[in-house]
Amino acid sequence: MTDTHLPWPDTAYEAFTGDLTVAVAYLTPAGGAVVTSVSPVGLANRAANQVSFTTSLGFPKKLERILNNPRVALAYHTRLHGFAAHSHYVLAQGKASVDLQPSAQRLDELMDATEPFLGKTNHGRVWDWLLREYHRERVFVDVGLERITTWPHLSAHGPATVTGSSWPQHPAAQRPPKNGTTPRIPVSQLARRIAALPHRLLAYEGADGSPVILPVTVTGHDETGLRLSAPPELLPPGGRRAGFLAHAFRPQCVGVSMRTATGWLTVDSGEALYAPHTSVGMAAPPSRTVMTVANGLLAKQGLRRARRNGTTEHLHTLAAGVRPGA
Repeated sequence: MTDTHLPWPDTAYEAFTGDLTVAVAYLTPAGGAVVTSVSPVGLANRAANQVSFTTSLGFPKKLERILNNPRVALAYHTRLHGFAAHSHYVLAQGKASVDLQPSAQRLDELMDATEPFLGKTNHGRVWDWLLREYHRERVFVDVGLERITTWPHLSAHGPATVTGSSWPQHPAAQRPPKNGTTPRIPVSQLARRIAALPHRLLAYEGADGSPVILPVTVTGHDETGLRLSAPPELLPPGGRRAGFLAHAFRPQCVGVSMRTATGWLTVDSGEALYAPHTSVGMAAPPSRTVMTVANGLLAKQGLRRARRNGTTEHLHTLAAGVRPGA
């Protein structure tokens, strides 16, 4: 965790404590980035210079990659259905630590923090049994902030204000993967799947090793990839691995839809082309009751699987700083 205390801008603090959904990016061993959406329910500690979000042992790959490379970024990219009112785009970057065994007090505090964002928690004998793993087996990812960058518009246009370490130069272009840079999945199919998902973001590894998350607009597509538009001064020239996220959500995060992709980004003379290599998605029903039942069952199944296949033990080993075979 960083020892540097940043004077958080008020706009950043409002977004940290008020946004319903944010984008989180972490890095892959090959120098790529994965970006996904989470609901951090306002978990921010200004005095400790820390923002947090929670996840589950049912998503071990995310946790393994964060434990292996703790540099992460969070993009507060939409005020929709949240409590913050301004129109700034806020990018928070720092180093994460993972709390695999949070205290009962911390889990209780999470429950209290959740209700203003996600609605009142269901209780009763059946509900308490169904949601036990979902509520009591959470994993906290705590991010000690090293840089906070704000732009005056959610599109990230306009002059940036940087708090903390200075904004680095563009990263150098990366070596193309051995299997080539062209699309490995049908681009037209991906374009159809994201057509109804209004929030689109791109993530890549910055020159200082921290993920960068930018809002982008899909301006078209053909068999070579998605054509993207973003503030031109923010897109690094050349080719590199990059992650892509498109998502949508309703009040209290009911009816969440999300599509994530990994692929190859090429920027030439300000023109950006994204060739997708992988794509996965999910869509939750627009019913809070159905979604709650599904979350409870998935949490139970994921925890049992993690314990059965050794994932839990493996993550605890990584968190302790011991590498397999050492």
